[in-house]
Amino acid sequence: MLKTILAISGKPGLYKLISQGKNMLIVESVSADKKRSPIYASDKVISLGDIAMYTDADEVPLSEVLESVKTKEEGKETSLDYKKATAEELGEFMAAVLPNYDRDRVHLSDIKKLIQWYNLLISNGITEFVEKKAE
Repeated sequence: MLKTILAISGKPGLYKLISQGKNMLIVESVSADKKRSPIYASDKVISLGDIAMYTDADEVPLSEVLESVKTKEEGKETSLDYKKATAEELGEFMAAVLPNYDRDRVHLSDIKKLIQWYNLLISNGITEFVEKKAE
């Protein structure tokens, strides 16, 4: 599911991949306005499925971190306001979600972005972060 959700550098929010053209992608905003726009090869685009967070031992895919946040928050938006939260509160939140996260390489801005993306996905009905394995 997260493979088709994109973060685009310089553009706020998240986008869903709709189709691909010759030299561009057609994306739709995940937020309520559902606005569609073209994204060109010169834009820096990354799929949420390709993002991972550093831990002391290895890297954990973003999908697993989002699933952990969903479990902690019982499927609702986070109770922590990332805009007003102190560095201590953000650290405690991250430690509750991913206890062995690398405190040197995971910055406060990364934690804020995680919370922002999670809230955006949940508020727009995207709640399946880890793909179910086919039996």
